[in-house]
Amino acid sequence: MNDKILIIDDDPSFTQIVQHGLTCEGYQVITARDGQEGIRLFFECQPDLIILDITMPRLNGYQVCQRVRDIADTPVIMLTALGNEEDIIKGLELGADDYLTKPFRTGELVARVQATLRRSRTTVILPKNLSYQDGHLFIDLETRRIEVNGKLVKLTPTEYKLLELLVKNKGRIIGTQQILEKVWGFEYIDDVDYLRVYIWHLRRKLEPDPKNPIYLLNEQFVGYRFEVQS
Repeated sequence: MNDKILIIDDDPSFTQIVQHGLTCEGYQVITARDGQEGIRLFFECQPDLIILDITMPRLNGYQVCQRVRDIADTPVIMLTALGNEEDIIKGLELGADDYLTKPFRTGELVARVQATLRRSRTTVILPKNLSYQDGHLFIDLETRRIEVNGKLVKLTPTEYKLLELLVKNKGRIIGTQQILEKVWGFEYIDDVDYLRVYIWHLRRKLEPDPKNPIYLLNEQFVGYRFEVQS
């Protein structure tokens, strides 16, 4: 395994623990003590994945994530001691692929790293002309183009995989655990709240009224479906 991981965090004791855990799994690990150093090392080392803390001096994690997303699709796992949903949604909105709330076990982070790298390299072969269109929403899975009211909408790779799964099965309910396994991997099958956050964020990008969704519908205690509009 030669995957290169960049850790950007201003807590040296935490960084040392994470670096040790990832190195033992065969990853090459580079560390940065703040956001500015992280950006410099991102350009110099071209990592395969970034582990990014939110609260840091000079540039915070949100700013770093935004700068990375302006030029690259490198997977980003955001770390936060801020456990509320608004902070998580803000990270996802800026393009993070995953998040973990501190404190967490090193084994959990390693599993997330493996799953995030696996997702970033998965190529899905789609049937031709697989698309959806109405007066508000346009989705073309073949070209990976999403438009809302004629304006291009940018999705993170994870958001796209979630939407892709629902659209490919439009009109059919997909169980929560099945979604988690297919989009994120078996490591996530019990993270029901995790899926709920991603669905809410996707609704904010696609729905006319995210609080009253018409496309991404929840069947309570069962799962989600993509509803076709006439």
